Amino acid sequence: MKIKGYILFTCLLLMNTIVKAQVCTALGQNPSTAFPVCGTTTFIQNTVPLCNSSDLFVPGCSGTGGADYQNKNPYWYKFTCFQSGTLGFLITPNNLGDDYDWQLYDVTGRNPDEVYTNRSLIITGNWAGTFGLTGASSSGVNFIQCASDPSVNLNAFAKMPNLIAGHDYILLISHFTDSQSGYSLSFGGGTANITDPLMPHLSGAVPSCDGTQIRILLNKKITCLSLSADGSEFDINIPGATISNAGSPQCSAGFDLDYVLLNVSPKLIPGNYTLKIKNGTDGNTLVDNCGQLIPEGESLPVNVIPVVPTLLDSINTPGCAPDILQLVFKKGIMCSSIAADGTDFIVSGPSPVSVTSAGGKCIDGTTRKIGVQLSGPLQVGGLYTITLKAGSDGNTLLDECNLITPAASLSFTIKDTVNADFTYAIIYGCQANTVSYSYSSANGVNSWAWNFDNTRISAVQNPIISYTSFSPANTKLTVSNGVCSDTSSATIVFANLLNADFEITSLVCPEDLATLKNTTTGEIITNWTWTFGNGITSTLKDPPPQRFTNPVTATVKQQAVQLIVRNNYGCQDTAIKFIRVINNCFIAVPTAFTPNGDGLNDFLYPINAYKAVNLRFSIYNRFGQQIFSTTDWTNKWDGKYKGQPADAGTYVWVLRFTNTDTNKVVEQKGTSILIR
Repeated sequence: MKIKGYILFTCLLLMNTIVKAQVCTALGQNPSTAFPVCGTTTFIQNTVPLCNSSDLFVPGCSGTGGADYQNKNPYWYKFTCFQSGTLGFLITPNNLGDDYDWQLYDVTGRNPDEVYTNRSLIITGNWAGTFGLTGASSSGVNFIQCASDPSVNLNAFAKMPNLIAGHDYILLISHFTDSQSGYSLSFGGGTANITDPLMPHLSGAVPSCDGTQIRILLNKKITCLSLSADGSEFDINIPGATISNAGSPQCSAGFDLDYVLLNVSPKLIPGNYTLKIKNGTDGNTLVDNCGQLIPEGESLPVNVIPVVPTLLDSINTPGCAPDILQLVFKKGIMCSSIAADGTDFIVSGPSPVSVTSAGGKCIDGTTRKIGVQLSGPLQVGGLYTITLKAGSDGNTLLDECNLITPAASLSFTIKDTVNADFTYAIIYGCQANTVSYSYSSANGVNSWAWNFDNTRISAVQNPIISYTSFSPANTKLTVSNGVCSDTSSATIVFANLLNADFEITSLVCPEDLATLKNTTTGEIITNWTWTFGNGITSTLKDPPPQRFTNPVTATVKQQAVQLIVRNNYGCQDTAIKFIRVINNCFIAVPTAFTPNGDGLNDFLYPINAYKAVNLRFSIYNRFGQQIFSTTDWTNKWDGKYKGQPADAGTYVWVLRFTNTDTNKVVEQKGTSILIR
């Protein structure tokens, strides 16, 4: 196996003392124990334990002809995206001669250790041999740099990746050599937000069965370092009672916790108490990963109840067509007492359904919520019942105090699924079409959200909408009965759509014919009326080519051509286009011109070059110097050279073009006299 390296330095590496790599065991050096990070904090790692654990795949670098990579001397960092956008970050070695590499993964809904085996989790990275700063920035490359010769200064930055709100990410930072002095990691420059906006708070207190311990539940992750082992952050209002110590099993495998276990002496007897948080011996309450503190003085009720069996307490309100029912208990249920095949439960109601499995999210072997998986979704509305009974394991459920939960039943209501299909009727008009929409409510639908072409909305059941544009209209309806919803869409095509249009030759010379192409759109057109302006009209859909004339008194005449179309709804539309009618298309260059600004013969150019393409017109003085050249015949020479008036005299011109009638190349030469 090759670790990231360079053949160029093989000899140098062999001279170093060979130390057998150690397996990574320190917290933060494996994906499952990654440091939790916050975008507002700079993380400083002055030392990194030397180790490596597993091979890594690097897109575009690993595999045939490339090196195999390892997470050598790693630290892993985890964070959640709270606002979608780009992520910028900077890794700054304490010694700028160190080379740090990194790779970013999206581990949403995944076991973090899948980074070693699931290549689809990789987002981006940089493994270039370049020393010094590295990270993700707007100037980085949009691919992963591979292991390289350090003397080749590659871009050590990758393009800032796009993060998605609600997704979880993990960042690996690795160092190739065993001589390194640490680094700092900071975030900034991107538009994504990885700073949790939720303030930390106490969320619940659960006493143990024997009254010697209280489990404090938190609304989010808190750093383990902010919890004092002596429990000095907490007080309980019992005379003579003390909190002897505090801790959380979560801290043995990570850097943060979401529950705290308090040991209380003497044990709590049944009753209602109050637990408060305060600054501990470390000078603070509890702190989240972004440095935010739980407010001092925040309190929780602690309800110590007599040790009696837990009842089948409640069920979370089911949503639309649920296939899982969630039961909630006031005390923890031992996960080992839940029959995995779901035989602890029976569900009955208007539609037949069976239970296929059951289970809960267990913490320290207990759970307060049990999910009951059904064989299919409950789509028929009505009153249902879930019954707890002895399952295939021979018992109902055992609570955290090892007491049997009595068999019992709970009733719950399911809402019918709904259908958003709608109908409509069109009343046609020439100025506007009116559409009457209709929805027949069923299954308790009491909400209608109409969207018309993303420009108009309505919340009434049967709206009437007027359309002045007869193009196809897109309509969407979303209905709801408060629990279930459905969406339906339709594209309405109007039969009286009418849009007169045509194409016509843009320019004609004497004796030329102008061709027309009818491009009108519409349904059931009954009449076509053409007026060409040359004394001819037509009622054909596609009239024949037309000839136009222009009196010699005008060089170019703009001739209007009109089309009026009508349909069987009595509607009409009109289109007018203009054609340029030229009185002379014979290309000629004047033999003389007088650039004196009097408006007569002030320029030298090829006149009437309407039928010339690929044209070039050039002018030379008596010394053979080219003093003017153009490929646009309307770009005329004004008798100046380098901004100064040219001398009076004879000038040679050369004209080359392709005639559009014959498609032949024409080349002409001649002289013109500049007269001043």
